[in-house]
Amino acid sequence: MRYLDLDIKTINEKLKNKEIKPIDLVNEAFDRIEETNLNCFITLNKEEAIKKAKELETKEVDNLLFGLPIAIKDNIVTKDLRTTAASHILEDFIPIYDATVITKIKEKNMIIIGKTNMDEFAMGSTGETSYFGNTLNPIDKSLVPGGSSSGSAACVAAGITPFSLGTDTGGSIRQPSSFCGLVGLKPTYGRVSRYGVIAFASSLDQVGPITRNVYENALLLNVISGQDKNDLTSSNKEVKDYTNFLGKDVTNLKIAVPNYYMSEVIDKEVREKIINVINLLKEKGCQVDYVDIDYLEYAIPLYQVIALGEASSNLARYDGIRYGLKIDDFKNIDELYKNTRTVGFGNEVKRRIMIGSYILSGENANVYYYKALKLRKEMTDSFKKVLSKYDLIIGPTNTDVAYKLGTKQDDALKSFYDDLLTIPVNMAGLPALSLPVGYKNNLPVGMHIIGNYFEEDKIYQLAYFIENKLKEEV
Repeated sequence: MRYLDLDIKTINEKLKNKEIKPIDLVNEAFDRIEETNLNCFITLNKEEAIKKAKELETKEVDNLLFGLPIAIKDNIVTKDLRTTAASHILEDFIPIYDATVITKIKEKNMIIIGKTNMDEFAMGSTGETSYFGNTLNPIDKSLVPGGSSSGSAACVAAGITPFSLGTDTGGSIRQPSSFCGLVGLKPTYGRVSRYGVIAFASSLDQVGPITRNVYENALLLNVISGQDKNDLTSSNKEVKDYTNFLGKDVTNLKIAVPNYYMSEVIDKEVREKIINVINLLKEKGCQVDYVDIDYLEYAIPLYQVIALGEASSNLARYDGIRYGLKIDDFKNIDELYKNTRTVGFGNEVKRRIMIGSYILSGENANVYYYKALKLRKEMTDSFKKVLSKYDLIIGPTNTDVAYKLGTKQDDALKSFYDDLLTIPVNMAGLPALSLPVGYKNNLPVGMHIIGNYFEEDKIYQLAYFIENKLKEEV
């Protein structure tokens, strides 16, 4: 029997009743990795996972996540388990501590199957910039799975694990979740600790769950949320039990739809799927209005200036001296830096570092970076204004569905446009979820649900209603 296809509560009951053991789930996960052959893992944790599963046989099943396999994006550090950020420069890096989110999932006795493939240093939207080769989409191996959390999405979509953790800087959880037909949430900035996450852009990065359905997503967010003394940007806001809000009545919710999110920029069939959901919500008694949010059309250049500026600063630590790859062929310190980075970083990462360094150099910081920060504040204020009148904002997650591998590798700007609709949420620090709401040519279409700060509960409330309503229609 394929136990990993069962819902979480059924698996939990079988574990409690001793019908199955954690080792059965672990063995099944590793069998599926070989069966699917998607290149969605960089490092497998097979020996330790089996050891952990056998240890758990003697313990009481005390929570819904007990003994369940989980996959971890390879930019989240794991003690004694290789963490590469999909880069040659960190190919042999073995961390000496766990990220806070890893500590939290271990406390629930979840079992880490391995570290998932990704775009190098989370820089990319297709899963193709990894030093370890591109991840394949389990729906169709000729298509991109999305990125940068490509492996985290692909392994859940393929049924290898019910859960994975990804990170989201400009859409890197929501976009691959949309392309792979999954539920992916970027929490409010500060809801989940970033301690132990290899930084891309510190003011934008956030860890979040990728799962098969809304309930399982809320369950995992419960575990990883909360204040952390090791991350001064983490919030002390109370962590709710997000599963308590599933099934609550959505009648009278006020929902906004940004005009830009339904413009000609979006594929016609994708828009139709969102309109279908809007009609369902109106029938239920929700108020749905079209609104304008300032500067959405400038999201990509804003992101390029802010994210690449921060990336150039964050990646300065990879110098061939402290840790990571070191090149022996050098005559002076400048050559050591240059030779290490030339060999260690891929083309996309080099490109972004160069742009970011230019943006932050001398007068350019005033011309570009600080001006971008002002526009970011204006966009954020516009979101706040809308969310002061409405409970939620909805629209498509992406402009279209998954496309062929190699389509956008010839143009450095093309892949940024995959995140056109997701980037503004990171700029504002808001929570947002991608939910599958239909198909175009048998490929999943994702719907974007954006909430107010620390109101992930309302996002889940609406997402759960839509998920179940669409199941009734099938």
